[in-house]
Amino acid sequence: MNGVTGRMGTNQHLMRSIVEIIKQGGVKLPDGRTIMPEVVLVGRNRDKLKKLSDLSGIPAYTTDLKEVLDDKKFDIYFDAQTTGRREIAVKEAIEKGKHIYCEKPSATNVKAAIELYTLAKKAGVKNGVVMDKLWLPGLLKVKALVEQGFFGEILSVRGEFGYWVFEGFSVPAQRPSWNYRKEEDGGIILDMLCHWRYVLDNLFGKVRAVSCYGATHIKERVDENGNIYKSTADDAAYASFQLENGIVAQFNSSWCTRVRRQDLLTIQVDGTSGSAVAGLRDCFIQHYNATPKPVWNPDIPQPIDFYENWTKIPDQQHFDNAFKAEWELFLKHVYADEPFSWNLLEGAKGVQLAQLGYESWEKRSWIEVPELK
Repeated sequence: MNGVTGRMGTNQHLMRSIVEIIKQGGVKLPDGRTIMPEVVLVGRNRDKLKKLSDLSGIPAYTTDLKEVLDDKKFDIYFDAQTTGRREIAVKEAIEKGKHIYCEKPSATNVKAAIELYTLAKKAGVKNGVVMDKLWLPGLLKVKALVEQGFFGEILSVRGEFGYWVFEGFSVPAQRPSWNYRKEEDGGIILDMLCHWRYVLDNLFGKVRAVSCYGATHIKERVDENGNIYKSTADDAAYASFQLENGIVAQFNSSWCTRVRRQDLLTIQVDGTSGSAVAGLRDCFIQHYNATPKPVWNPDIPQPIDFYENWTKIPDQQHFDNAFKAEWELFLKHVYADEPFSWNLLEGAKGVQLAQLGYESWEKRSWIEVPELK
């Protein structure tokens, strides 16, 4: 596991996924066998690795990636490094015959992302990309509604994502400074359009065209060492998408917005028979028969409470951590040959959409999304 000393790598992939899988006694297979991960932590800072080892209870760690790639007892290479370091390391792991599981974006550009998929396919190694939002309870509930036909004909999807990331002058920033440096592969378009690609493709319909406008709203920030730096990457993205079935989708992604909504991410789906608004965990629905009939009149106080006629979908099952759920599926894919469709080609599609988003911003125009194979 390379690059797990970062916040998400530590919290989601190591502590809440792999450590929890070990604690539960591994991943059980239908034939009675059990997959039990044996892990070595890899990074560039030995002190950070030692602390992470103590925290996780995983004793093995090293700063020598080549050494562990040469070790035949390790079958899977996982990468959660910063995006710019991922391509070279994944290539090296493929050359050593390791199965690949990595964070997204899988590369900094679509050409490199497709090359990783091609190399993995040629080498015959199994591969996957983290697409965690597909296993969020809120989106699993939306998926069930789609499958049940609740919406009727789906007309539109609207996503609001983000929160205020402090600049660091008076309040410390809560995200790493590289996210706001273009030269270090930062930028919310590259980060978030990869997410919206797999959410839209898997839940609503294939993305066929994109119109995106980016912005760098906050011009200066303070880094981890207290130094002021110029923000060179986009910190907000305003994107529209045309899907293959006529659905229109819009997603606002911003590190420069204050939240007054259900959650840090909300997705509203509107259809002819009903609508839903999902957050990370909860989902509220409004059927056609429960839809109020407002009349525009700005001269009186609004008589309708627009929150009132929505019904919260109850939790009818246990929802595991989204990252852990996908980890278990990937482990079953590697060791029991169970299906796993979220591979490096799907990861390349996310990078493609981000790259086309930047092209759309530059040209101020809609851009068609060609199919990747």
